[in-house]
Amino acid sequence: MKNVFVLGTLCVIFATSCSKKKESKMPDNIPAPVAKIVPKTLEKHGDIRIDNYYWLNDRENPEVIDYLNQENEYYNKMTAHTKEFQKDLYEEMKGRIKEDDESVPYLYNGYYYITRFETGKDYPIYSRKKGSLSAKEEILFDCNELAKGKSFFQLGGMSISPDNKFAIYSTDFVGRRIYTLQIKNLETGEILKDEIKNIDGRGVWANDNKTIFYTTQDKVTLRSDKVFRHKLGTDAKSDVLIYNEKDDTFNVSISKEKSKKYIVIESGSTLTSEFRTLLADTPDGEFKVFQPRIRGLEYSISHFGDSFYVVTNKDDATNFKLMKTPENATTKENWKDVITHRDDVLIEDIDIFKDYLVVSERNNGLNKIRIMPWSGEGEYYLPFESETYTAYTATNVDFDTDILRYGYQSLNTPSSTVDFNMKTKEKKVMKEQQVLGGKFKKENYLEERVWATSTDGTQIPISIIYKKGIKRDGKNPLLLYAYGSYGASMDAYFSSTRLSLLDRGFIYAIAHIRGGEDLGRQWYEDGKLLKKKNTFTDFIDCSKYVIAQKYTSPEHLYAEGGSAGGLLMGSIVNMAPELYNGVIAQVPFVDVVTTMLDDSIPLTTGEYDEWGNPNEKEYYDYMKSYSPYDNVKAQAYPNMYVSTGLHDSQVQYWEPAKWVAKLRAVKTDKNVLFLDTNMDAGHGGASGRFEALKELAKEFTFLLDLEGIEK
Repeated sequence: MKNVFVLGTLCVIFATSCSKKKESKMPDNIPAPVAKIVPKTLEKHGDIRIDNYYWLNDRENPEVIDYLNQENEYYNKMTAHTKEFQKDLYEEMKGRIKEDDESVPYLYNGYYYITRFETGKDYPIYSRKKGSLSAKEEILFDCNELAKGKSFFQLGGMSISPDNKFAIYSTDFVGRRIYTLQIKNLETGEILKDEIKNIDGRGVWANDNKTIFYTTQDKVTLRSDKVFRHKLGTDAKSDVLIYNEKDDTFNVSISKEKSKKYIVIESGSTLTSEFRTLLADTPDGEFKVFQPRIRGLEYSISHFGDSFYVVTNKDDATNFKLMKTPENATTKENWKDVITHRDDVLIEDIDIFKDYLVVSERNNGLNKIRIMPWSGEGEYYLPFESETYTAYTATNVDFDTDILRYGYQSLNTPSSTVDFNMKTKEKKVMKEQQVLGGKFKKENYLEERVWATSTDGTQIPISIIYKKGIKRDGKNPLLLYAYGSYGASMDAYFSSTRLSLLDRGFIYAIAHIRGGEDLGRQWYEDGKLLKKKNTFTDFIDCSKYVIAQKYTSPEHLYAEGGSAGGLLMGSIVNMAPELYNGVIAQVPFVDVVTTMLDDSIPLTTGEYDEWGNPNEKEYYDYMKSYSPYDNVKAQAYPNMYVSTGLHDSQVQYWEPAKWVAKLRAVKTDKNVLFLDTNMDAGHGGASGRFEALKELAKEFTFLLDLEGIEK
């Protein structure tokens, strides 16, 4: 999913209507790059594929870099007439952001922790105040200083020692999500000599203030596979290997329970979980398996008192249920039901307090927050009235409190952080995202939830927002977004940057298609493996719905998706290109078969439970039938803007590069096709809140230019 700015926000806009489409000023006399053809024969299960652009799979090859640069140059020349508009949009979106913004402080272990931004700076500053918000600020990390001289910067996990004297932090200067761990003495400001490379981003303190656990990655596949123990002040070469996950379909992570009593190793694949626990007071002890892995058994654990609470799909609980087990008897035969399974309610997570259990649920595609007193009396749900909203529990690190902190936003309601008293039911809005510029009023925008009927009769929800006064006459530009994989639910969220489209007459819609978990676990199951095509046909049917209901028309309909959502984009332009005037595919996963056959590529083996293992012929044949790269054909395609990052660790840059090269060679239309490669970034695009706005301005001008909107 594209990074979304929820912090701060946004500005002025010149409202225009798009009742009459003008012509784009894009030049038609600039030759597009042509990638050379070097046929490579790929054979599996007796099936032969010829890949003419396999050679692009080598970022060390100067010819590859030259080709990517040619594509960037072509994009820049073709869009030269929009450069001023891009700058204007950038300033417009930036102008809505409260630059000197800060988070709502939270209290943890005697300190209030705050994340803030300063005017004109791209990166956050992490600070704390001891005991009181009026105390002197102590800056932990100024990411603007850490990022100086770097084209990319990302701060990974930050963890404070129990005695508040040291901080673990990690940094990535490439965008490949390979971090280096370091330790800062918070009393002196000194950076210790301890330095650990190739970690997955975070470290965890034991209760002795000197033992750290961390996870490393395989250098080729980037799979998190090993857990080590490090002693403060020692050479990392002497660190002790605690756990090695040898199953290459599993990844490992390390964390600490909210109770601070246990350190936990989680080893998980798409379908299976396994946890190990260790008393945080005895870091040199042995981790104990909580419940041995059983394929298909998923569970997560939360410690409280003398028990663990377990969210699990045990006993065919497709939508998960909540169980409880003694901390000294943790295998599944000891688990007892607390909340039984319900066919229409998905349990997503829990938050535990001294007097309350808070359950995050999902019903009919909407978030629900359930408050359950441990006394067993007077449980209730937080009331939410909109049908296009998202609500979620936020940072709740304290057991002994009646206050639940949660977040709320909708398509037309800026994000807010709320402190809710679970005893008195009083709520206090601690902060609402500000939209600067003086033009934004939520009542000027209408939000709807409608339902499209899919090819197999399933009802698919669509969340829609547009400016009041727009007529459903088929002439409105509409941007339809979706993801549709990994059980990731795409809830309706507020975006101040989106106002730059809405105020220019665009309608924005989110299709809650299968492959996500929007309507429960079965919604996910029905959009993966051998049912993956439901994801694509759902989106196409949502597209047909908004056309039939005259929200838009094929001349004005645009589609957007990133990563696995880019796979969706690649599939729909092969299957139904006539429905769209333009498509934005961000870091798209489009070469499914070749990637899933290469177990040296990051993430591949861990993805078998999502896409299937093409080493098995049934899955190979099914993947090949929808893989965008393999199904490019001689037909007309929409206008397309494709973006990628040279250092992407999730979807390798060569997938979109090969895809664009093949499209150029065979498509029969004269519509524009752009490949825009960030030569300094990875999967998430540019780092820094303002640099990311520049990338968004590129996408918006692509859409607005196609609509003939010039300002």
